[in-house]
Amino acid sequence: MNKIKNKNINMLSLLNPAEMGLSLALRLKTLRLMKNWTREYLAVRAGVSVSSLRRFETSGMASLELVMKLAFALSRLEEFSTLFLPPQAQSIADLESSANSNLRKRGRKISAADIRK
Repeated sequence: MNKIKNKNINMLSLLNPAEMGLSLALRLKTLRLMKNWTREYLAVRAGVSVSSLRRFETSGMASLELVMKLAFALSRLEEFSTLFLPPQAQSIADLESSANSNLRKRGRKISAADIRK
């Protein structure tokens, strides 16, 4: 059942990673301008180079570290704490199942053919 739910969530996503990067960059730029900050000021507050900030704002491309530094400088770092949380139980059966299962330490090996499916 979880596999079906996870696939549906991915299918409902309307943005690919590049589009999400641009969306985040636009939101960051909007926050920066709302605070009336220049790129130079935000870059200094975040401890990043102006060119890295400019590249992120224009292309949406940046390292996770750069994005987290910018979020911290804008007092928005706590928003990262909700990423990658395990799904919440939807029923008593889900709770019992998760309590009885052992958490895997690594994923199962799959072939390249399995990835293409």
